Amino acid sequence: MSQDIRIKKGLTIKLTGDAEKFISDAALSKVFAIKPTDLLGVTPKLAVRVGDKVKAGDVLFYSKAEESIKVLAPVSGEILKIERGAKRKILTVQISTDATIEYIDFGAKNPKDLSSDEVKTQLLAGGCWPFIQQRPYDVMANPNEAPKAIFVSAHDTAPLAGDVAFSLENQKEAFQAGITALSKMTTGKVHLAVCGKSVSFLNDVKDVSILKVTGKHPAGNVGVQIHHVNPINQGERVWTVNPQDVAVIGNLFLTGKFEPKRVVALVGSQVKSPKYFKMLQGANLETLLTKNIELDNSRVINGNVLTGTQVTVDGYLDFKSTTISVIPEGNHHTMFGWMPFTGGKKFSMYRSALSFLSPNKKYTLDTNLNGEERAFVMTGEMEKVLPMDILPMHLLKAAMVGDIEKMEALGIYEVAPEDFALIDYSSSSKIEAQQIIRTALDIMVKEVG
Repeated sequence: MSQDIRIKKGLTIKLTGDAEKFISDAALSKVFAIKPTDLLGVTPKLAVRVGDKVKAGDVLFYSKAEESIKVLAPVSGEILKIERGAKRKILTVQISTDATIEYIDFGAKNPKDLSSDEVKTQLLAGGCWPFIQQRPYDVMANPNEAPKAIFVSAHDTAPLAGDVAFSLENQKEAFQAGITALSKMTTGKVHLAVCGKSVSFLNDVKDVSILKVTGKHPAGNVGVQIHHVNPINQGERVWTVNPQDVAVIGNLFLTGKFEPKRVVALVGSQVKSPKYFKMLQGANLETLLTKNIELDNSRVINGNVLTGTQVTVDGYLDFKSTTISVIPEGNHHTMFGWMPFTGGKKFSMYRSALSFLSPNKKYTLDTNLNGEERAFVMTGEMEKVLPMDILPMHLLKAAMVGDIEKMEALGIYEVAPEDFALIDYSSSSKIEAQQIIRTALDIMVKEVG
C-alpha cells in the first residue's frame, strides 16, 4: 500500500559538488568523540572516567531524567579526555581507539519473534534508543510513552544530500530488520517516505506504509510528511528515525552488536572529488578532510548547508550526520551586489538575480548573507517555502515573545527547526528562524511537557 504526497511550495537549491556514487572506506580514526550536545532533551550523567578501558557498546553516559537511556561507545579503546564547558557542562567524551575493535555482545534476536516490551528492552540496552526522535518538540523520544505512528524519511531533498537508497544498498537486510523492530513499537503505522520518481529496494520494504514523495525541498523533511499524513495534536506523539539509524537498529538485532556505521556523503564545491565514505559515528574528520578538500577559505558543515553546524577541520562527525558539506566562506563584498547583472553567479527565488533564466543550472554559493538583519515585516516570502498549513510569520512572532497559547494555536506542535531552514535562506529580514523555533520548543518542553 502506498500514498502519494506532492509538494508544490518550497525551493530546490542546486549546488555544485554532488557526490559521485562511489563508496570508499575512510581510515579508522585514532580518536572518536561523542557529544552530548547532539542529543536534545538529554542531560548526561557520566559512567566513565579518563583512563577507563571500554569496548564498543560500553556505556559512556546515560540520561539523568531517564536512566534506561544509554549512550554507548562506538569503538573500543581508552577514555582519552572528557571536555567540559561552562558550569562543567559535558561537551565531548573522547576515546583513543584500539587497532582492533572489541564489541559487547547484546545477543542476536529476531524482531519478528519479540514483543513490544522485548524490542524496547533491546533498543535501550543496545544503545539505539537515542536514534529515536519525538514530535512534537524534536527531542529524544520518551520510552515510557507510545507513539501513534513512526515516520522514516528515505527521500532527502536538502541541497547536496546523499542518495539514501544508494547509501543503504548493502544493508537491505539490516534496514528491513530495523523496520520490523520499529513496527512492534506502535499500534499505528510505520510510514516510509521514498522518492516518488525513482524505484529502489525501499519500495519493497515490508511492515511499512510507503509514502511516494515528489516536489521541491522541504518535501523530504519528515515534519512536512507528518503534516500531510498524520498531523500532531496536543498530547499526541509521533516518532521519527533517520534511515541509516534504522539499519543500525537492524544490525543490533541481527548481530547483537552496537555498530553505528555511516555512509557519509562528502559534498560541496570545495571538495576535490565528492563521494561517499564508510565511517563510524563520532569519527575524527581531520585525515579525511585534509586529503579531500580545499583547506583555504572553506566552511566545513556537519550536515547539509541549510541545517548543519559549522565544525573545524579537526572536528568530529556528529551523532546522526550522514553528510559533510564544504563550501566557500562568504568573507567578501560584491560592489553593486544588489544588481541582477553581477556575472550570473547568484541564485535567488526571486527575479533579483538572473537565475530564473537557467532553472537547471548548478551554482557555487558561499556563506555570504548578502545583507544585514532588517525589519521583520509582512512580505509573504515565508509562506512560499513552507508547505504546511500554518502561518510561519505569526508563529515566529509568537515564539519570539514566548506566548505559549498563541504558539499552540499557530502550530508549534507540528514544526521543528529544519522546517524553517528555507525561511532562514530566503527571508529578506535575515532573521535566525531556526534558532527562534528551537528556543520556543525548549520553552514548550519546560512549560507544557
